[in-house]
Amino acid sequence: MPAAVKITISIPRDVHRALEQARRRRGETRSATVQRALRHWLRSEVQAELVREYEEGYRRRPETPAEIEAALATAVGLLRDDESW
Repeated sequence: MPAAVKITISIPRDVHRALEQARRRRGETRSATVQRALRHWLRSEVQAELVREYEEGYRRRPETPAEIEAALATAVGLLRDDESW
């Protein structure tokens, strides 16, 4: 594992209070809480980029009426065969 890097940041007092409350509830260090929050944010950024790419691709090449019909027929068939309904 690579060595940790220390950074210094400034945050508003209300964010600091919320951070302290959250980390105490979880029994974590401040560093662990901030690391977890950053990892969560970074994952959400990756997910948002994937959604943007999907939407862009869909705008470039939307489904054809035949593709929509095929998807609908497949879904209906799957639901019809599913006895849990």
